[in-house]
Amino acid sequence: MPIQGTKGAHLLSHIRVVDLSMGWSGPLAARHLADMGAEVVKVEAIQHLDWWRGWDLTPEMIESKMYEQSSSFNVMNRNKLGVTLDIASPEGADLVKRLVRISDVVIENHTASVLPKLGLDYPRLSEVNPGIIMISLPAFGCTGSWRAYRAYGSTVEQASGIPHLTGEPQWPPTMQHVAYGDSVAGINASSALLIALWHRQETGEGQYIDLSQVECLFPLEAHGIIEQSMNNRAPKRHGNRHPKHVPYGVFPCLGDDNWVVITITDDEEWQSLCKAMGRPDLAEDTELMKEAKRKGREKELESFISGWTSKMEPDEVTYLLQGAGVPAARVWASSELLENPQFIERDFFEWIDRENVGVQPHPKAPYRVSTGLRGVETPAPCLGEHNEKVLGELLGLTKDELAELEAKGVIGRVPVASSAGDSDNTEEIKKKP
Repeated sequence: MPIQGTKGAHLLSHIRVVDLSMGWSGPLAARHLADMGAEVVKVEAIQHLDWWRGWDLTPEMIESKMYEQSSSFNVMNRNKLGVTLDIASPEGADLVKRLVRISDVVIENHTASVLPKLGLDYPRLSEVNPGIIMISLPAFGCTGSWRAYRAYGSTVEQASGIPHLTGEPQWPPTMQHVAYGDSVAGINASSALLIALWHRQETGEGQYIDLSQVECLFPLEAHGIIEQSMNNRAPKRHGNRHPKHVPYGVFPCLGDDNWVVITITDDEEWQSLCKAMGRPDLAEDTELMKEAKRKGREKELESFISGWTSKMEPDEVTYLLQGAGVPAARVWASSELLENPQFIERDFFEWIDRENVGVQPHPKAPYRVSTGLRGVETPAPCLGEHNEKVLGELLGLTKDELAELEAKGVIGRVPVASSAGDSDNTEEIKKKP
């Protein structure tokens, strides 16, 4: 049974997860399960922290505890227990196996060659627990000639082909720089794990899930794949424009960096836009009544609409156009999301106090269920915060055994400072995002 109490019964309150991942993709999958009530034990090592805590562990960084102040790490690892285990050591690997023996799920996003070298791959973990469900999230999957290639979000995005579909027509392929490979893979992984848990409930069988981050991105570029498959050509890049509909794009509003999106998809909406702008003459212009004609004057129309929207606040434009039956929406800046009335009404952000950073907002799960859903009950764990709770209470190690492991550097609460060239000499145990 889980050792961390929750506020009542939750969807996955009977499930325990061993989270061997770091960065975004694996931790996001684990966080989804944690938000559903699963007990997630996040495993790091004092020699190799989750890289979202920070890349370079200098003495100054350790002294100031900067590794505990990363907003990315703290948001991605809330509702989890945190332990440190050097999984490259025999003692650390053995303790991972002991955890797996009493768990339901293992999540990892190393490159495909790492865990087999450490004796922690699925064939050996399934010997420890035949019912275990394990998922791996390397960039290119665990099979094929690219299985051992390392990749980060930008590499995954390039390999998927998305940049070839993004940007203005005259630009070269353009990256999003959002690391969609990680976030989309994390969502896919949590869905796959829920299906695997349902399958085990029905059959008693555990299983291994081999997930490719690159392949997870293909649905985002379906139009490009279809165009190439059917017509043997790559689609043109259109920037914010649409290949057919006009006007269709992002327009400036009053103030600094304020914008509104307007998407006209038929001639009736065009008529409504003209009337909302107070230009019935444009609505009556026979050259502009049909979409194909407007396409030829796209730049002219965009300039005119921008001149109109730039004199009003984004909300004013949005409500005016929506009231007229024109698809339009304000573009919310990241800094404004905490003030979004819809998020406030849905109680989407929860403010949690955490050591070293104070009270900070956390986004809740984007869904609500009638049977209850775990909120943000606990902040992200500090490094090794739950060593005694997990290794002591759960696995039964004595205080003397824990002290011996700490003396050997298998566990701990303080990172080991990086040395020059350290990042090049630890390839076997570095994890990818």
